[in-house]
Amino acid sequence: MNSAAPRSSVLFVCVHNAGRSQMGAAFLTHLAGDRIEVRSAGSAPADAVNSAVVEAMAELGIDISAETPKILTTEAVQSSDVVITMGCGDTCPVFPGKRYLDWQLDDPAGQGVDAVRPIRDEIEQRVCGLLAELGVPTASA
Repeated sequence: MNSAAPRSSVLFVCVHNAGRSQMGAAFLTHLAGDRIEVRSAGSAPADAVNSAVVEAMAELGIDISAETPKILTTEAVQSSDVVITMGCGDTCPVFPGKRYLDWQLDDPAGQGVDAVRPIRDEIEQRVCGLLAELGVPTASA
């Protein structure tokens, strides 16, 4: 890596780390490549990523089938520049100097792929907006 500014780091957090935060992390990784460090976690992680979420992302050519829900740690929050919460409420630790964004999105838990698509598309739009705010060109541009 050259001597340019260090990469920004973004953490996506939801309760189960099985749907919304996985989609956010996958879109950010897909669009930004290695220009941003991406993490996702949940305050009460599920056993597996929601199968309808995996299917909805696969429709766009993004494979998240190997991802697993991860527990939210204080270290993950401390080492991130931007923390995007998606319905985790007060369980997300807050640290001074971090940028927090709360994205109000429907929970795809228990939903079929038809219900997941609009959530997926909204997350993709928000991730594109975040990249623009961070001044990071997308890989598809």
